[in-house]
Amino acid sequence: MIERTAAILFGGIGGASAGYMRSKIEYGGKIHKLKLLCSIDYDPVACLNHDAITGENTAVVMDLFTREQYIDWHGHEPPPEWREVTPWDMWVAFGYQIPYFLFTSPPCKGLSALLPKESAESKKYQALNQLTLRGIDLALRACQEYGGGQPAFIQLENVPRIQTRGKTLLKKIEKLLKKFGYAVNMRADHNLGEIGGLGQNRVRFLILARDEIQVPNFVYIPPKKPLLTIGDVIGPLPMPGDTEAGGPLHRLPRLEWKTWVRLALIRAGGDWRDLQNIPYEQYRIIHEPRSGAWGVEDWNKTGKTVTSAAGPGRSNSSTALSDPRLALSGDGKANLYRVQPYNQAADCVTGAVGPSNGAACISDPKLTEREGRHPGVYRIVGSNETALCVTGTRFGSGAIAVADPKVLTKLHPDSYGVQEWNESSKTVRSASRIMQSAASISDPRISDRPGRYTDKFRMQPMNEPAATVTGVTDVQSGAQLVADVRMTCSPRSGTMGVADWEQPAPTVTGSSDVHSGTSAVADPRPFPTDSDRGIWIIIAEDGTWHRPLTTYELAMLQGFDTHLPDGRPFQLEGCSDAKAREYIGNAVPPAAAEAMGNVILLAAAKAEAGIGFELSWEEIWVKEEESKGELAVIH
Repeated sequence: MIERTAAILFGGIGGASAGYMRSKIEYGGKIHKLKLLCSIDYDPVACLNHDAITGENTAVVMDLFTREQYIDWHGHEPPPEWREVTPWDMWVAFGYQIPYFLFTSPPCKGLSALLPKESAESKKYQALNQLTLRGIDLALRACQEYGGGQPAFIQLENVPRIQTRGKTLLKKIEKLLKKFGYAVNMRADHNLGEIGGLGQNRVRFLILARDEIQVPNFVYIPPKKPLLTIGDVIGPLPMPGDTEAGGPLHRLPRLEWKTWVRLALIRAGGDWRDLQNIPYEQYRIIHEPRSGAWGVEDWNKTGKTVTSAAGPGRSNSSTALSDPRLALSGDGKANLYRVQPYNQAADCVTGAVGPSNGAACISDPKLTEREGRHPGVYRIVGSNETALCVTGTRFGSGAIAVADPKVLTKLHPDSYGVQEWNESSKTVRSASRIMQSAASISDPRISDRPGRYTDKFRMQPMNEPAATVTGVTDVQSGAQLVADVRMTCSPRSGTMGVADWEQPAPTVTGSSDVHSGTSAVADPRPFPTDSDRGIWIIIAEDGTWHRPLTTYELAMLQGFDTHLPDGRPFQLEGCSDAKAREYIGNAVPPAAAEAMGNVILLAAAKAEAGIGFELSWEEIWVKEEESKGELAVIH
């Protein structure tokens, strides 16, 4: 086996490292692999997780800012223990050897289209952008000064907008690489989703530089693979919220009720812009109570079981009755509880004093326009109109509201985006919250879908013939269950118990569960208010649950393994969930890195075998003449 060394700059949590470590090809009867020397990053938490994900202790904490760049970025002097990195520090991190392959993925925040132009041009973000050049410069100086050579390949990954916002930097990088004899290719049309066969589209800018002396032969672009759908990736995963199987990052975020409603109203594949065209007056969200709720019992039949939550609308027990003893028929007056239409003649006026003994009632339509009612109740004023008089009333009593158009101008196109289950996902970004990107999914697993067995989870009555026995092996695929009413054990008191909301709870035991004690409650709380936070399932019109993607699912779309080398579900330690999403969004997909590493290893193997020229149908990545051309901006 032949191992080629690799070093990573700005390695983050190890997406690129994990991928390049998996790269392996066979050529000429030999196995060629990449061996990771180090992954450098300024963030100790990222380095900690890098080693947990890769299973190797290769992360090095190192801040590559110059002192001036540090001050511009942080806004203050560095602490006394901080010092500027030198080429010698870089050489030590490399293990006192020249890496065959150098990969760098410098911070892209200042070059991203998600950052406003004014901020991108600030002194702070310009200092951050300078790391694209400084990282390569430090590495080349370290290799030349202390090793007397240079890497055979150098690769840089960043966002496509670097071609415009970082055009000056790219010219400097190109000039530096050509100075050291590299053939250089710069393109912004590389889809890492297709390179790695991911479930997302991830278009990126890549530089690949080839030392023409060490590798005189060509490198070929990795073959494209078909994109997976979101459902292909997250369908086999545990259901969201199952943190035992999916780890702590598989929690569903507790969103405001109004956000859940918005997600339910947005069509699958759409985003916040769909909300502008929704006929909201045609919708209402209703609670679907269990069978029997609001039930009215028949006087002549046996009543249902009395439960602790007995009350109209609160349970399916006996809570109302059709009582015949009122005896309005026969001797009762014809106009008892009579409600007269507003547009018809009244019945005879009698001396009765109440509706229960004959006094008439009327359906009065003037309620909404009666004298004295404020004309501005629930009034919405257009943003281009003069406001009404400001009063001291509440909103419902006359205080005005405004149709504010400004909310439609500051959201990214994918904000509140709900992605389709059977389509590839959009790029996983480091700010993948539902308010900023397409980070929600129309999950069909909560309801029936075409192809699902009609008897899935089927419960058969014990006194009826069984359905056809099929070759399926479990209840999820169609094997039947039976409602066995035979009691074969004597459960303890309180088993399947439902506690009364207004009573103290029974003792909580170490085995509290609905099957072994009173571990359920009759919850009478009404619909949540707009600002209440929680996790709710609202079935959208397409029959699916429009919900946020969990952080764990975003990591899977990015191509990380479901489990860490130590056997735990994929997780990141020492950071908040929001920071974990940032780390994941900034990572290079491991599968894409593996594919790119394979073509680099193949070129290295051919160079070792002396293959200087060959005919191939594959597209060439770095041609010799490309090093002599101007930087081409690809839109």
